[in-house]
Amino acid sequence: MVRMSADERRESVIRAAMHEFARGGYYGTSTEAIAKRVGVSQPYLFRLFPNKPAIFLAAAERCMRDTREVFAEAAEGLHGEEATQAMANAYTRLISEDPDKLQMQLQMYVTVAAAEAAGDHELGEVVREGWMKLWDTVNVPFGGDAGETTTFMAYGMLINTLAAMGFPPGHRVWGGLYPSAGITGHLEK
Repeated sequence: MVRMSADERRESVIRAAMHEFARGGYYGTSTEAIAKRVGVSQPYLFRLFPNKPAIFLAAAERCMRDTREVFAEAAEGLHGEEATQAMANAYTRLISEDPDKLQMQLQMYVTVAAAEAAGDHELGEVVREGWMKLWDTVNVPFGGDAGETTTFMAYGMLINTLAAMGFPPGHRVWGGLYPSAGITGHLEK
């Protein structure tokens, strides 16, 4: 059996944490469940990360980074409507092929709201910073046009909500969402 390095184990914790937090949220996920998924003890988990918030932040940062990379790769060399279509298609593929990405995003927003209401602003700062990097990644192929970027991001949040609620492809609610990008075809399970 090959032993993993601490970096490899840390990476496996981030992947496991993203899965567990996506399913149970921050408050409904125990570090025991994460440790079990990875196959390590809780004390070992806390040698890799100082506490549960640090694990959640690492998972949140990874989720946002992965999403940014999908947008950047899809839009490379494209602008305007071509970039819109490419990024929309790439994103809908991402959330249909890896539903944890969508669920983790939604859990991040809920967790930030709860943390902010309790006076904890650290999580919100990190998630907002990640979201702004996402915004900036999308803004580039739109030539810095804030209106186009806002529209794209607003459609994305609507797609997140509709997909999370389980509206099936072909449902009338999908009718006005970037029809030329074929979004509903990618949401089939």
